[in-house]
Amino acid sequence: MIHPALFYTVSALTVASALGVILARRPIYAVLSLVLVLFGLSTLFVALHAFFVAAIQIVVYAGAVLVLFLFVVMLLDMEPEALLRARNKTMMGVGILFGLFFLGQLAAVAKALPAATGKPLPGTTAAIGKLLFTTYALPFEAASLLLLVGIIGAIVLAKKKL
Repeated sequence: MIHPALFYTVSALTVASALGVILARRPIYAVLSLVLVLFGLSTLFVALHAFFVAAIQIVVYAGAVLVLFLFVVMLLDMEPEALLRARNKTMMGVGILFGLFFLGQLAAVAKALPAATGKPLPGTTAAIGKLLFTTYALPFEAASLLLLVGIIGAIVLAKKKL
């Protein structure tokens, strides 16, 4: 069971970061706030013992998709002075403080985890795979079809006319 203070702290930071995504005037700040949202959500997944989902949240979404978003926003080069202002020492200090805070939160969650008992945990890859291919097979296939249609649509929109 997660300590209520840890849950409320991580939840409040996640909600505040989500508001930062919505209210940010610059796209780069919105993407960086979204990274914080995903890290907060993965911390909550770890607290729920859904370790696989937490790892996928970090690796796939924060590690790949949002880095791609960040590169696209930076390549658009809408406001170069905003990038210069983001590099000042104040922002670096705030980033270090947030990083230390999240490391402390992860250490607290790791300390609260139960010892390994030998039986599979509900959030493991095997348990999720079994659910995906038995109970949730139809929604899983529908989501994959939706992603395929999205990829084809992006290719058609990006294709240059000859």
